[in-house]
Amino acid sequence: MATVGRRTVVVAASSGLLVTMFGAPASAATGGTAGSLPSVDTASLTASARAVLATAPVVTSPADAAWSSDIPAVTAVAPAPVVTRTAAAKAARSAARAAATVVRAAVVNNPVPQSVAGNAVLEVAARYVGTPYVYGGSTPAGFDCSGFVSYVYAQLGVSLPRTDTAIKAAGTIISRADAQPGDLIWSPGHISIYAGGNDQVDSPRPGKSVQFRSIWQSAPVFVRIG
Repeated sequence: MATVGRRTVVVAASSGLLVTMFGAPASAATGGTAGSLPSVDTASLTASARAVLATAPVVTSPADAAWSSDIPAVTAVAPAPVVTRTAAAKAARSAARAAATVVRAAVVNNPVPQSVAGNAVLEVAARYVGTPYVYGGSTPAGFDCSGFVSYVYAQLGVSLPRTDTAIKAAGTIISRADAQPGDLIWSPGHISIYAGGNDQVDSPRPGKSVQFRSIWQSAPVFVRIG
């Protein structure tokens, strides 16, 4: 039986191999030296290692083995479409805001007289304050002076001629003292609706809009319809 001062045994199982390594003695044993290491039965140790190796299971893998993954599949989702405001849409909104501002300014700068309340003609006329002047216009899209007067009276079931001189001829001339809100005021080339006191409502001229304002005519002619 072989005896060494210190032995290290390593048993490794790989592909049916058994490797046994014996380390060299740390120091040579001397005969009769006190405290020498006891002998080791290497034959018995080797037999035990062989027994363990013989009973160890053999792990094999087929040649056609395939790998699989349990990572869940990821589905791409398209992002929501981005709505882009076009320059045309912005311009349209800006124009609408500007128009609304003009109408509000016209109402603030030209307040509706108290005489409008209860007066059918003036109540209809007041609805169109801020409507722009349009030459030849006779609809809420735009009025000239006679187009505005004839349109207002038409809403009350009264049909008037289309021009200022023809409207004057269709009515009766009255004095200013007898004039009532809702009567008409004529001057050469222009006609408006009397709003009581020193006020009138009309569609003045290009660049302006329907508004209540003071009577500016130097020699106004008052006309009553009906």
